[in-house]
Amino acid sequence: MAVQSPEDTITIAMEPNGGAMSLVVCSLEPWGDVKRRIGILVDEIVDLEPSLHVLYVAPPVDVLHLMRRGTLTGVRAPRLERVHPRIHVLRPRKWWPRLFGGMADRSLERQVLDAVGEIGLLRPLLWINDAAYAPLTVRTGWPSVYDITDDWLLASMTPRQRDRLVANEDMLFAEAGAVVVCSPELERTRSRIRPVELIPNGVDVDLFRTPRSRPADLTRSPVALYVGTLHAERVDIPLVMALAEARPDLHIVLLGPNSLPADATNQMERVPTIHLLGPRPYGQIPAYLQHADVVIVPHLVNPFTESLDPIKAYECLAAGRPTVATPVAGFRGLGAPIVVAEPDRFVEATMAALDGTGSPGQPGATDPATIPTWHQRAETMVSLMKRVRRDAALR
Repeated sequence: MAVQSPEDTITIAMEPNGGAMSLVVCSLEPWGDVKRRIGILVDEIVDLEPSLHVLYVAPPVDVLHLMRRGTLTGVRAPRLERVHPRIHVLRPRKWWPRLFGGMADRSLERQVLDAVGEIGLLRPLLWINDAAYAPLTVRTGWPSVYDITDDWLLASMTPRQRDRLVANEDMLFAEAGAVVVCSPELERTRSRIRPVELIPNGVDVDLFRTPRSRPADLTRSPVALYVGTLHAERVDIPLVMALAEARPDLHIVLLGPNSLPADATNQMERVPTIHLLGPRPYGQIPAYLQHADVVIVPHLVNPFTESLDPIKAYECLAAGRPTVATPVAGFRGLGAPIVVAEPDRFVEATMAALDGTGSPGQPGATDPATIPTWHQRAETMVSLMKRVRRDAALR
């Protein structure tokens, strides 16, 4: 492999056609025990492809931001780490704010290319989830797949951030060998631009069906459990507060990374029956679901949540616990053990589920064979990537 030094000219030696595939994954998701779509699929794909080697590019460490906060913990984390015999994780450093123009982005791209050379990957395929790495598709000429997991164009951002995202998406739609979306709504909106491939999320059914002991930090019953990232674009905080007020004996447990504004966090922390437990490793989530009296999904119903394919919907089906959700994408029409209730009936439906007077939701209510698995999704993704690689080799 040869990587030439001029910033705008990069030559990558390619392995012969038909050789083992390697993969560079530019992800919006950190690598760690808290697994989301991209990390889970990478694990599954590595199991499917015994010769595959992966460079997983995690979100960059913002050095200036950490310094302003008075901590350098993230900077001290390994830059390039081998987490599996065939998976390396790169945590690039973001040294400059993007106000400096292309300098920050070119630095991140250079760190990716340096890591590719250090590991010795040949003929990598780019799997881009973080659109900020769009220029790599042009600068390297590597075959690429753009995987859209959230419609961030609908999220709150500054005009500068929106312009940058629009420009990067335009580049990826023009250059990527395939565009993958995870939800029917993303398929509807993005297919106006070019054909897309719908690959929804899934679940490890056996992991969520195998009985587990009650977690030591799960409060006493009755427990209403929410699992997922706490985000202002998704979670209906007033609805959570209304549930806590209506049922003072109910412990509302929120399990997952907290990305809420400080005022929303403080508001909930003042309620003694609301418990923000933070994230847990992926393998521990089934235990919390299995021992919840009811699982709640108090999501806002808006264009952003409509674009999602919630992983928790598949996990609720697999765990088989009574579940009450607002009418958001991914939950509508699933049937037992999931009850869908409008926001003005959400508290009432949760009470009915707790009292056993609502729709039945028993463990194992859904036939496991009908629940889509991550293994199936990984097989589809591998087939797509091989097709993109073949098409690139023929051009």
